[in-house]
Amino acid sequence: MAVAEIQLPAPGINTGPLSDELLHDEAIDRVLAAVRGHLGLEIAFVSRYVDGGQRELTHVHTDLELPMGAGFREPMEESYCWHILEGRLPELILDAVDHPFTKTLAITDFLPVGCHLNVPLKLSDGRVWGSFCALGREPDRTLGARDLNVVRAFASLAAERIEASMAEELELTEARARVSEMLDGHAITIFHQPIHDLATGEPMGVECLARFPNTTRRGPDQWFEDAERVGLGVELEMAAVRAALETLGHVPGGKYVAINASPATILSGALERELDVIDSEQVDLGRLVIEVTEHQQVPDFTVLSRKLARLKERVRIAIDDVGTGYSGLRHIVDLQPDILKMDMALTRDIHRDPARRALTGALVQLARDIGCKLVAEGIETVEERDAMADLGVHYGQGYFFARPLPVVAAQRHMLGLAEDDAAPDLSATETRGDPTSNDQPLLAANG
Repeated sequence: MAVAEIQLPAPGINTGPLSDELLHDEAIDRVLAAVRGHLGLEIAFVSRYVDGGQRELTHVHTDLELPMGAGFREPMEESYCWHILEGRLPELILDAVDHPFTKTLAITDFLPVGCHLNVPLKLSDGRVWGSFCALGREPDRTLGARDLNVVRAFASLAAERIEASMAEELELTEARARVSEMLDGHAITIFHQPIHDLATGEPMGVECLARFPNTTRRGPDQWFEDAERVGLGVELEMAAVRAALETLGHVPGGKYVAINASPATILSGALERELDVIDSEQVDLGRLVIEVTEHQQVPDFTVLSRKLARLKERVRIAIDDVGTGYSGLRHIVDLQPDILKMDMALTRDIHRDPARRALTGALVQLARDIGCKLVAEGIETVEERDAMADLGVHYGQGYFFARPLPVVAAQRHMLGLAEDDAAPDLSATETRGDPTSNDQPLLAANG
């Protein structure tokens, strides 16, 4: 085969280490095992071409004790794979002695190599990533074109797995870069959504909501999911927390300010350390509420309870999304919250749903028994407001009262100065229940 007929590996295609996910991909191991089983050969492997003119074994399947395994590198000119790619050797070798060129390669006598089947591993754009190989230490003249086609088919499966992993790794790299740009908090904008007393209509506090640049059309939930995936979940949460704390001065006196934090952030101690800093600056923490989101599994509720007990010495604690979260009602009493926030799924058309009313009634009684306030999220109609008020829910939050507002507009709303919500959160989707909406709690995407 002429060199011109093959698209050789592009420079820089394999520059860094493989991801752990790809290195330990069980699907590729199964493919190699299937090739060995079908052909009855002793060794099957995947290799890639790396910078510096080397070939690296990435996956090796064999029952033999070999001096080389995954991670082994050698100059590519010393491998069958490279010379097959360049056309000096055929893809199907029944007996290495049939091809004098094999005597120039040390591996021929080292293994030794008897029969050998090899095809290039190509990405979808035609670039060569590496090679897919099966070999035996004895010649096998029963092998033929059908067997080589089988190797090609399995090589295609391996190439798909490799390319998917590469795409995932690239996406993670891009996500890490995006998230890292947010960590100083300067690009995070905070909006406030008012919370009202259902009996009097009086605004009682606000919930802080983070907004990120819309250049990637990603809502807050996606930003926090990306951060979690790349190991920066706590860091991004704390950047948003610090941005929210800077808005405390815009909330009228006597009104509380709710800031969400995931269990991971609370357990990390980062939030407590941040409160130490702002406490030293004589900021009134008495009206600060930390909402514990229920979207993330808690590894140890005992430790979380201790952390929350320390926080409760300075701030109030709310449990978010009660009624739909992972813990149900099992741990609420142990966590001793000051506020329970009902998930908006319980609010939807509650005036027409006996089951939702029954569950809300049970939560009202629970709140009375443990001495905390109950907040209904997602109130959007007068019927939902009236139903919640009739059931004894204390506070309400939702579009019926106000959309998320810039902090100054929210301040005017809380003071009763705004005639309407003239400056709503324009980054949020208007449609009720739209999964792309940016109306997400500040840190509600961590789970």
